[in-house]
Amino acid sequence: MADAKSQEEKRPLSPHLQVYRLPMLAVVSILNRAAGVALSGVLVLFIVWLAALASGPGAFALVNGIVQSIIGKIALVAVAFGLAWHGANGIRHLFWDAGKGFSLPAAERSGWLVVLFAVAVALVTAAKLFLGGI
Repeated sequence: MADAKSQEEKRPLSPHLQVYRLPMLAVVSILNRAAGVALSGVLVLFIVWLAALASGPGAFALVNGIVQSIIGKIALVAVAFGLAWHGANGIRHLFWDAGKGFSLPAAERSGWLVVLFAVAVALVTAAKLFLGGI
């Protein structure tokens, strides 16, 4: 019986999250889905903003004050990142629908282009919001 126990101790452990690294394409796909869900939530906030606009100057001033706060500006940068990410992935999928870019190197290249585009849009938005006085 002791011999069986020592055999169990020598067996390798199954890979777990600390060992396994998701492929880049899987990360891009997961984040695309997360961006779509998050942008659906942003639509609710946009409707609140429109309702405040229609309610009058007091309600709009309250909501606009929240949007112009530091937390509101950070949220706007996050929304810009999500829109750019989801939009660029949508364009990438249109190419895939046309049968282009299915090879692994091309798919990884387009995935990195999505990442670079979304980060660039977020950085430009942050620069405009925090430095440009929008």
